[in-house]
Amino acid sequence: MSRAGDLCLSSAGAWVKLATSSDERHPAEHIVDGNPETFWMTTGMFPQEFIISLNSVSKINKISIQSSSIQRLQIETSMSKDPINFERCVEKELEHVEGQRQTEEITLSGIQATYLRFVILSGYDPFVAIYSVSAES
Repeated sequence: MSRAGDLCLSSAGAWVKLATSSDERHPAEHIVDGNPETFWMTTGMFPQEFIISLNSVSKINKISIQSSSIQRLQIETSMSKDPINFERCVEKELEHVEGQRQTEEITLSGIQATYLRFVILSGYDPFVAIYSVSAES
């Protein structure tokens, strides 16, 4: 997966504003660090969520997520100055592939966002991992 033009990289000014789980070995910052080997891991129980703050209001046509063990995922966007007033743009059931990463590409119709909220509604296992999120205009 190409990361050129990716709005969700820390090198592009994105950062994780909130994450509902914290594991010092697998912090939420790993979602935006651009390293395919690092990840954020939830600490059990659902729902879990994380919010990515983009560098500025951005037009998004595609979101890609690399993960493991997510069963149901909801993605919401906000254009507010603060991470409030989110609107759901997609809810998806992801396919479970034992021992392999899930790669999900979601096409959007030029949605404007300052914040992206990912709500993991359920998982195939008690713990899920997010390796990366990519957003492209």
